[in-house]
Amino acid sequence: MSRPYPQRRPASAPKPPPAGSENWARPWAQMKYFSYHPAIYPNMVGATSDDAAAGDLVNVYNKEGNLFGAGFLNPKARVPLRVIHHGSEPFTEADLDARLLQAIRLRRDVLKLDKTTEAYRVIHSDADGISGLIVDRYAQTLSILVTTLGVWRRIRRWLPLLHKELGTSNHVIQTDPDISLIENMRISEVPEVDDPGPRVVRVRENDVRYLVNFEDGHKTGFFCDQRDNRLRFGQMAHGRVLDLCTYTGGFALSAKIIGGCEDVTGVDLDEKAIAQAKQNANLNQTKINWTQGDAFGWSRQMIKNGELWDTVVLDPPKLIHHRDSQEEGIFKYRDLNGLAIQLVKRGGLFVTCSCSGLISPADFEELVVGVAHRHGRKLQILDHTGPGMDHPVMSNCPESRYLKVVWAVVV
Repeated sequence: MSRPYPQRRPASAPKPPPAGSENWARPWAQMKYFSYHPAIYPNMVGATSDDAAAGDLVNVYNKEGNLFGAGFLNPKARVPLRVIHHGSEPFTEADLDARLLQAIRLRRDVLKLDKTTEAYRVIHSDADGISGLIVDRYAQTLSILVTTLGVWRRIRRWLPLLHKELGTSNHVIQTDPDISLIENMRISEVPEVDDPGPRVVRVRENDVRYLVNFEDGHKTGFFCDQRDNRLRFGQMAHGRVLDLCTYTGGFALSAKIIGGCEDVTGVDLDEKAIAQAKQNANLNQTKINWTQGDAFGWSRQMIKNGELWDTVVLDPPKLIHHRDSQEEGIFKYRDLNGLAIQLVKRGGLFVTCSCSGLISPADFEELVVGVAHRHGRKLQILDHTGPGMDHPVMSNCPESRYLKVVWAVVV
């Protein structure tokens, strides 16, 4: 059965303005309950001013009538208010524009990412105080994902600013069809550009070169969140190396080029991903054993064949998409990790990842350890890592800590 198409929340009768609101700065919205989280759901939103329209930057007042902050309003959305600023001082469109500059300067001036890579996250939605905007830089092209109406209404204004500050010249803008319906973002209103940008670009990351495909790639085209983990993996990989769920070959290429490993295998079910992985290997003038196949079935066959690797990395796609599918996703994580662990030689390196935000770092480690013990292995845990620092986490939105990586020796 297909998944039901999401619908926008039906309109409700306007709530009467509270006493004293005639003196509030317009447009405004009032919260009925205290929350420091950026997502404010329908039962938490009180009255709004009669001039507050969908997509507006509104002043947010608390239940006592004090100025609490500012946010994007979208009354019919599932999240009708997204608070992007907390404070008793007014927050304007100019302040919002300054958020973009602040995010860019963090990546370029503080993290100095331009020295090591041409692929990094420039703006990370709520973590940079701009709910619904994700911008990745790939050489001269910006890959932009918009998920809120508030950002959608401003993206035309922000494009020249982004290009000027980053020195880029092209961009690709994406929206998710389901989210577009929920947020009432009309696909026909995608900002037009004279040059829509290339379909494929080349980027450099820690001496490894990749092709980024905006038409066939996942999300914004490339998983730049794994950049630091790819570098470390390349430095630690040894002997015979297996990259399960390789996608376009990031970990495999790092093992071969950075680590100098001779026998490297990459496995993925996605035919297009494997084709691009081959192109990436050719771009780096190296050879890797690429296999198109289901990681579950392929791993079971390798176990039957008695195959073992000195270094194994497992980086599957997101396996838990919604809370109602959490149990099924956890079962898949257990199954796949159990298979992968059996392919690691005793004393070998095992690196396992999860990009599902609905499983915590502690629960993911517990899952991996439990699977190892059931298969008669112990894990000497070396480290836990996440995405690079260009993917920060804001303290009032901890669930955005989605990527978890466990590094261990199989004993």
